[in-house]
Amino acid sequence: MNSLPKRAMILAAGRGQRMRPLTDACPKPLLAVGGKPLIVWQIERLAAGGWRDLVINTGWLGAQIPAALGDGSALGVRLRYSPEPAQAYETGGGIATALPLLGAAPFLVVSADIHTTYDYASLHAPADTIAADPQHTAAHLVLTPNPEHNRDGDMALDAQGRIRREGARLNYGNIGVFHPALFAEQPRAQAWKLFPWLYGAADAGRVSGEVFSGPWHNVGTPEQLAALDAQLRGAG
Repeated sequence: MNSLPKRAMILAAGRGQRMRPLTDACPKPLLAVGGKPLIVWQIERLAAGGWRDLVINTGWLGAQIPAALGDGSALGVRLRYSPEPAQAYETGGGIATALPLLGAAPFLVVSADIHTTYDYASLHAPADTIAADPQHTAAHLVLTPNPEHNRDGDMALDAQGRIRREGARLNYGNIGVFHPALFAEQPRAQAWKLFPWLYGAADAGRVSGEVFSGPWHNVGTPEQLAALDAQLRGAG
């Protein structure tokens, strides 16, 4: 078990345009639901799943995030930061830019603005599979049933558990494990999106996936933030 990769990245650099005006003075990951910031929920879930060496990319109002979270010791994790400009580098560029902090083993990437009960401990096994044979499997994605904001979905999962473009499309849950070699030749300190670029590896059959049907929220608007806050406070 000691060989299992423990490094993860939390994507926290975006502007959060749809969340305005709340994000005019506060970065979206620090907006609170259920009494604590969105990003703290993620950090706690990651730590519970055995991912305690974390990298956070920062962009819009990014200095507020390390000011709030520090080195992570209060949360039982190690935090390091990959700063970006206010106009951040998108998901692909953010990962590529943070690559020197992410190490040589497969790493987990999650968005700061999702709230889920997904068990991140379950991703150690796919990470081991990727580490053992990255030419066969270079990434593993978690899909969810299509939410209201993405009714058409993003990608499909075939009978062999491989990501495909065609088929019954599901939502990409902004949770994935990646081998660093995927990004080694990609541009750093530039804005580029993870998709459609990653479809190249998927078309080659190198991306596995799974479906999670439990609680999953992509918190994109003030209304969604308020609804999740009420739900979490009610559950408490």
